[in-house]
Amino acid sequence: MTTTLINGKEVSQRIREGLKTEIAALTAQGHTPGLAVVLVGEDPASQVYVGSKVKACAELGIYSQKWALPTETTQEELVQLIHKLNADDRIHGILVQSPPPKHIDEEAVVLNIDPRKDVDGFHPVNVAKLVLEEPDGFVPCTPLGCMELLKAYGIETAGKHAVVIGRSMIVGKPMANLLVSKQANATVTIAHSRTKDLAALCRTADIIVAAVGRPKMVTADFIKPGAVVLDVGINRVPDATAARGYRIVGDVDFEGVRDQCSYITPVPGGVGPMTIAMLMANTVKACHQLTTAS
Repeated sequence: MTTTLINGKEVSQRIREGLKTEIAALTAQGHTPGLAVVLVGEDPASQVYVGSKVKACAELGIYSQKWALPTETTQEELVQLIHKLNADDRIHGILVQSPPPKHIDEEAVVLNIDPRKDVDGFHPVNVAKLVLEEPDGFVPCTPLGCMELLKAYGIETAGKHAVVIGRSMIVGKPMANLLVSKQANATVTIAHSRTKDLAALCRTADIIVAAVGRPKMVTADFIKPGAVVLDVGINRVPDATAARGYRIVGDVDFEGVRDQCSYITPVPGGVGPMTIAMLMANTVKACHQLTTAS
């Protein structure tokens, strides 16, 4: 079987090029899209992610603010900053990097973000808009990126059985809602750690989205010949031969399953690059909507 590798880097770059044109047009009209990224604490991975987002803004012409707050920042102080950003006309998107320190109630922080600036798509208003299929809401960036990959490669979803492994509000649940929507028309099963005989269930799937956070959990016995596999997992596993002492693998045993798939995303280079591209797209969308409404 010929397997096509889904190249998230190429697709994300095409999306970014399109955004550049859109951003330039907005800026010419006096509306430069603006994104505020808030980081609380000194988690090394979070610092890298925030740096990537700020860099992407600079490359595309998006105005950005980076707020690096100390670990001891209180819930009240963080919420005060969110309210300040809600009222800032230069800012169209607000993102609080996850996970925050343990003393911060992340759900309460999200509730204080203006839903019109919630470019992560986590506010209950945007969750409801996703379920109701209202186009002005914001969809979490990773599942939105997965849908763009399917679209870019012309992968049919209508009438297909999709199994989403994972039920988080960040990926699993919004992914299922996108696939079952009237735009995609898939039949969707959500699987998780309590699902009985997961491999047998996955073998019925035309499309598998693995977002469970377990290295190489999806093996060859999960795959129906010709299935499409989107691997959302980003896991660090020890590797003494690597300069950093670890390597990045997905939730799918890539080498073990690739020959059974019609399409598959590698890790890295598959779904990952799409997440930041979709964050930029959501910020531009927010700018359009806020400036049109004002």
